[in-house]
Amino acid sequence: MKNFTTLIIILLSFTSFSQNLLDVLDKETPKKKEYISSTFKGTRILNGHSIENRKKGTLEFLISHRFGRINQGVDELFGLDQSNIRFAFEYSMTDNLMLGLGRSSFNKTYDGFFKYKLIRQSKGEKSFPISVSIFGSTIYKSLKDYDPENKPSFSKRLAYTSQLLMASKINNLISLQVSPTYIHSNSTRIGADPHDIFAVGFGNRIKLSNRVTLNTEYFYTVNPLKSLDTKNSLSIGIDIETGGHVFQLILSNSITMVERDFITETTDDFFKGGIHFGFNISRAFQTGRKRK
Repeated sequence: MKNFTTLIIILLSFTSFSQNLLDVLDKETPKKKEYISSTFKGTRILNGHSIENRKKGTLEFLISHRFGRINQGVDELFGLDQSNIRFAFEYSMTDNLMLGLGRSSFNKTYDGFFKYKLIRQSKGEKSFPISVSIFGSTIYKSLKDYDPENKPSFSKRLAYTSQLLMASKINNLISLQVSPTYIHSNSTRIGADPHDIFAVGFGNRIKLSNRVTLNTEYFYTVNPLKSLDTKNSLSIGIDIETGGHVFQLILSNSITMVERDFITETTDDFFKGGIHFGFNISRAFQTGRKRK
């Protein structure tokens, strides 16, 4: 009889504990759908685009620098005597659609892009575990002596990039992103070079403090160029948020800052000292009427 009574007490206690646990979980789980924000601090992980867009009506001015290789030594001030610069204006037409125009000193390249958020990560009722965006860009190399033997026409100087950006904010500390990529170039250096290149990018963010994160980014190229001894792009950096600015300090084996170039034409080996120090700095301006 004592054993039976003890069993009843244990069962009642477990039932009460389970009910209390379910009540706590029920309170913590939102009844309504809540969208996840701030998967990354800025619109770039490091070189490549993040899932993030600015709010509707926001104009962002972005300046990016990549210096020479740090293994060039003191004569080149560890690469600081050389510089590749890109500046761009990027505007959010809506919360989901962002457009941008940029100019890089490398090959005097102009680029334009769009980024549209298809799905937002959410929790609560009808939650969804990831955010999904589509990204597309076109570049034009305006350098006068670019491929002087073939004297390419306007259309031959064009190249296109398409990406599917898929990211998840795992928790307040960690975010991950995967970026399947397709690149098409209208012209190539040699006949053996593929016009169509496939790659996949991986990026992450680790929160160090309320204003600082550690980011890494890696792009694996499936079918690289034959005319160059290319390497996969690898970057490590820190994001620092200061009011309207996001300041990124970067170490990368890529000296270029547009997708077609840093994914397909990176030639430096990160692990043999082929590292370029660089930074991205952005300033956001709200245009039009402020949202309530």
